[in-house]
Parts: sequence; structure tokens; C-alpha cells
Amino acid sequence: MIAQFIRLTARFILPALCVSVTLGTTSAISAPAPHIFMALALSPDKSKLVSVEGETSASGGAPTLRDLILRSTDGKTVIHISLPCGRVKQCWPESPAWTPDSGKITFALRSPGSHARSLYQVDANGKNLKKLVSFNGTISDLMYNKQGQLAMLATENATKELGAVEAGAPISGDLDAAPPEQRIAILEKNELHWASPANLFVYEFDWIPDGSGFVGTAAEGDGDNNWWIAKLYTFRQAEAHVLYTPANPQQQLANPVVSHDGKNVAFIVGIMSDFGSTGGDIFTIPVSGGTAINITPKLPASVAAIEWTCANTLRANVEAGDKVQFVDFGKGAEPNPGSLLWQGQDSVWLEPTRHTDNCASPLTAMVHQSFTSAPEIAVGEIGKWSDFTHLNSHLKTAYQVQSLNWKSDQFSIQGWLILPQDAASRTANNKKLPLITVVHGGPAASYHPWFIGAGTTRSLLESGYAVFLPNPRGSYGQGEEFTAANVRDFGYGDLRDILSGVDAVIAAAPIDPQRLGIMGHSYGGFMTMWAVTQTNRFKAAVAGAGISNWLSYYGENGIDEWMIPYFGASVYDDPAAYAKSSPINFIRQVKTPTLSLVGAADLECPAPQTQEFGHALKALGVPSSTIIYPGEGHAFRDPATLADLEKRTMDWFARYLN
Repeated sequence: MIAQFIRLTARFILPALCVSVTLGTTSAISAPAPHIFMALALSPDKSKLVSVEGETSASGGAPTLRDLILRSTDGKTVIHISLPCGRVKQCWPESPAWTPDSGKITFALRSPGSHARSLYQVDANGKNLKKLVSFNGTISDLMYNKQGQLAMLATENATKELGAVEAGAPISGDLDAAPPEQRIAILEKNELHWASPANLFVYEFDWIPDGSGFVGTAAEGDGDNNWWIAKLYTFRQAEAHVLYTPANPQQQLANPVVSHDGKNVAFIVGIMSDFGSTGGDIFTIPVSGGTAINITPKLPASVAAIEWTCANTLRANVEAGDKVQFVDFGKGAEPNPGSLLWQGQDSVWLEPTRHTDNCASPLTAMVHQSFTSAPEIAVGEIGKWSDFTHLNSHLKTAYQVQSLNWKSDQFSIQGWLILPQDAASRTANNKKLPLITVVHGGPAASYHPWFIGAGTTRSLLESGYAVFLPNPRGSYGQGEEFTAANVRDFGYGDLRDILSGVDAVIAAAPIDPQRLGIMGHSYGGFMTMWAVTQTNRFKAAVAGAGISNWLSYYGENGIDEWMIPYFGASVYDDPAAYAKSSPINFIRQVKTPTLSLVGAADLECPAPQTQEFGHALKALGVPSSTIIYPGEGHAFRDPATLADLEKRTMDWFARYLN
């Protein structure tokens, strides 16, 4: 299920279209459109940066116009690379990679709506753009080795964009036919040559530095469905050999990276509900094979990303409660409590060290943002960054943001409370605020600060609502035991965490307990459906891509492998475990007006789940509305969809919380 957008990433895409500040109205007002950075690559000599970036649409979501921009790290040069399709017929640059000599940039190019890619290359001065190859399929994760070879992940004859959040291809034909597999490919003489077997879908990979092969995570069969059972492989001469299989079938693998000396590979192991939303412990194993070591056992936090430094030490991006940290975990040869390099309450995306990098320079590049500060690129040594861009400096907001902690059962739970800018004046006039609780997807994900630009959250705040973002059990940020605490318990402990969090919010801020709303997408959509069957505290609800019936969902979705770690068995072996958490089995208890929305081509949380829930509410006379958006997958992409969803959401809360 879906975690957080931009790897905060609540890949929960909060849609847009701001509304007026008066509760109960929905007249459109101007909303800020932040400039966002979708890819970032620092040249090996650390003298230049290339990025893919653009402004969000008026309705939020990813940019519909995307540029490839080259900047010198001394700040003197900015070059907008002219793409072959121009801005009339828009195309999207992706996955830029530097040649080892820092002289050229290679990138993939796609046209929106097409699953085909071309590879292009341009000089580091922005000149001499040329096409290297056209490919009938997807291409991503371009990566050079020291010898100048370019590798990538490629899917020939792809029928959809890769990833379960993308719109699914129509279900028809032979459902047992072999699916297109994503494979490692090497560019040689302007042709792609396969470097991994045809029967494996490769999710992530890294070069072995001497150029002899690769290490990566892969699984046989449907790539959207089978990441949850992926193993760690070495790939040499297009042959694959298993290097590591998770000892605990509840756990998944992510982020394999090979040390600069080529001796060891580090990777993240943990219970993870979504590919791309990473959290867990760091394991290491020799590239030649051997015993894997957990170097962060009992870590009271979640490792989100790792890299090897030039000194062959491990550096990690760690989610620790309400903080983001960078931690040095040493050589990776034994358990290590880690040495803190930096921490803060920004969300930070650090461009990783590559095997081709100049190790003499400590310069790093990253993108950072907070709830009140929009994304910017920063450059410098770890912990000594300074903003390199100032494209969003005019968009700072004055919302009141508070990190809250409260007790629920044996756990200490953390969440974020965000109050509108005029909260103090409302309090002075004895006016209490309505509160919207937004449950994140996942369930293995977490809320970290992301800029509140155009989108639902801003609309709510500008309209006088307070917003509560809880991180209940099952979230990242407090270690593996906490992340796994909702296994075989969906909706029970985590709802208690959320309800006790609402109590904590009411105690901490001027909240009207009679005007509480709840919303969420994916697992958050399920939790919204579940909450209204278990309590009448919420007076309005908006469920995006929810799950109403875990038993029927098992056979409808395209990612059923994720369910075994969480339910302990298939629905056919233990139907009671699924039935006890199915909102439809408690549907007669619903009194809360509920708006339900979903994409018609959703693979992760198929539309029949939303349709079944809405049908039941109609039959029982509960105020409700059900919207199915044509062509949309799990993550809504079309700005028109986002705008419509935004307006319906705001109208719904205005109607029932006024």
C-alpha cells in the first residue's frame, strides 16, 4: 500500500486547489506553486550539479513541465538544457548520471503517456545534445562505474509505468503469461545489452566497483507484486546467484550498496509495506558470500537510506521520532550504535556518494524542506550545508507546527499538530477550531515535515481547520518492534493510538471536540473506513483508495504478497485474521457522513473496495458519496483529478463540520 510522497516521503499525495479562508465556502484563491526537485546528481569532481525540476501544478502533485538544469557549485553558472521536444510538446528528463570524468551527462527522456524511453547525452556545458538510443520500454536508475560503463534498469515492451502506484494496464488475456521483467542493462556501442537473467525482475542494483558485475534485489514473476519476497543477488555475466535471503519472512530488503573497496554490500532489512518507502536495520554481507550481520540491532529508530563513504564506512539517513538524522555506523563489520553527524526537523534527501566520486572533496548536495519552508538545494559538508538555490524563498508560511508525544498502551506515540496562522486570534475570541486527522498510508511509513504548498493541507489550514498528522504503531521512527506492532492487528491498536492522539491535541490546542474530521489515502483510506465503523467521534470522513473487505481485497489487488507478512497467512489459510479487520463486517455501526474516492485503474487498492463501501452506506441511509476517477492509478496524477478531489473534500468537510 502507499506510503509517502517524495519519500518523506507520506507518499500520500495531498491534492490541491486552495479555498477561501471562511469556513463553509469553496471559492478558489491563488495558491503557491512550489518549485520542486525530482532528481539531483553532483558531478564526480564536485564542480557541477544537474537536476530535474519544475513547479507543481495549480492543483498540486508533480510538475507537468520538467526541466533539466545544470549549475556550477560555485554559483556562477546556470544552464537550462534545451530538450529536443521543447515546451510545446513536453517531454520529461529522468535519472541524470555523470560520466566519471564529469564531462557529460546521460539521461532518459520520456513523453507523458508513453512507456517508451530514449537515452540522451549532453556535454557538461549544456552543448552537443545527442540521442544515444531509442528503447521500447522503461529506463531508470542510470549509473556509471569507474571504467566508464553505463548501466541502468530497463523493461522491454513495458505495458505500464513501473510501480504499483501507477495506473494498471487493462486486465485481459492470459493472466499466467510471463510479465515484462525489469532487468539490468549495459549500454555498449549505443545498444542495450542485458546483464541480468530474463526471469528476474530487478528492483535496485549497484555496481561492483571493478566492473565485474552487480549486486541487486530481485524476484521472479510480476514486479509490482513480488518485491515483498525479493532476495539479494550478485549478477555476473548475466547470471544471478543468491547472496542473501531474509531469515524472517516478515521482512523485506532495500537499498543495496557496495563498498568502495568492493568487499562488502550493505542493505536495509525490515518490515516494509511499500517499495520505495524504506525503513529498518542495516545489514552487511561480503560480496563473495558469507554470513550477514545486523549492525543496528534494537535501534530505536528506522534507517531510511544508506551509503558507503570513500573511507568504506557506512553513513545512513535515519528517522528517529520527530527528527531526521545522519549517522555514521563505522565499517559495518559488527554492531555499532552509531555516531550522530547531524539531526533536525527538516526532511532531507542527500545525493549519495558514487563509486566514481572524487574522494578528496567532502562536498555533498541535498534537498531539504520543512512544513513552513519550501524545498531548496543545499551544498556543503555534512551538517554544514548552505542553501544553493533560493527559488522558493518567497513561499515561507507562518503555520504553527508542534511535535506532540502521548502514551497509548505501552507505546509512546508521536505526531504533528499544525494550526492556521490566525489560531491565536481565534482563541482570543473564544473560537475553537475544527480538527482534521489525516492518517498516512503504508502502514509502514511516517509523517515528516514537507512543505505545505498547494494542496489539501494548505486548503484546510487557510480555511481555519487545524490538521493532525499522527504516527501510530506500524509507522517508522521508533525501531522494528514498533513498526511491526500492528501485525495481525490492523485497525485496533493503531486506532487507539490515533484516538488518544486526538485527546492529546484537544488538551494542547483550542480544538472543538464536536467538529472532528478524519481522512486518509490507501492504508489511511482503510483506517478512515475502519474508524467510522468503530467510533462516532468523527463527524465527517474522506476515504481515499480505502479497503473495506480484506477477504475480497486479497483476490482483487495486484500486490497480495505484501499481506502475508502482516496477516501471517493467506486469506485462504486464515480468513478470520482478515475478517476481524474488515470495515464491511461492522458497517451497520457507521453514522459518519463519508466521501469515498478511488482511481479506476488502481492496482494497490482496487476500485471495487471503495464501491462496496459506498454501496453499503447508501443502502443503510448514511450520508455518503462515491467517486471513481477514470484512468487514475493508486497515485492520482492528472491535475484535473486533483482539483476535483480537492474541491469535493473541502465541500464535504464544510458541509458536515460547520
